[in-house]
Amino acid sequence: MQRMLSYIRKAIEDYKMIEDGDKIAVGLSGGKDSVTLLMALKALQRFYDKKYEIIAISINPGFEFFNSDFLKQICIDIGVDFIEEKTHIKEIVFDIRKEKNPCSLCANLRRGILNSVAIREGCNKIALGHNEDDVLETFFLNLLYGGNIATFAPVSYMDRSRNHAY
Repeated sequence: MQRMLSYIRKAIEDYKMIEDGDKIAVGLSGGKDSVTLLMALKALQRFYDKKYEIIAISINPGFEFFNSDFLKQICIDIGVDFIEEKTHIKEIVFDIRKEKNPCSLCANLRRGILNSVAIREGCNKIALGHNEDDVLETFFLNLLYGGNIATFAPVSYMDRSRNHAY
């Protein structure tokens, strides 16, 4: 964990991701990337020279099998506020729109809801558990389907929500 924290701290400092007084919403999906990010930001908070708050936000898409008990317990164990935002994403994507390729629409809806909840909760930053595979996947999707060479930046500013995402 120490080695991973050193890499995370270096990225945070290189890209100026955290400033004093930030309130950071961690998008908590339950996958290993977002859980690791949440735990790392909480561990870093203990000794980092800039003071910041963390909350965890989980978007419940409305699937009957979605269970956030595991996520709630992680947050309780490490002392982070947990917010589960219940949505109708499943109904919109599958029942109303009847999407044949639902991933893109579902991801866009979840991201929009995450941004809205972060604003409502007074957060000025959103942390997402993206990793190198996500960067490469985005690169190849842009190349193959968009005809351009691009991926996402380590830090993005979203005009409409006035939030930074990383």
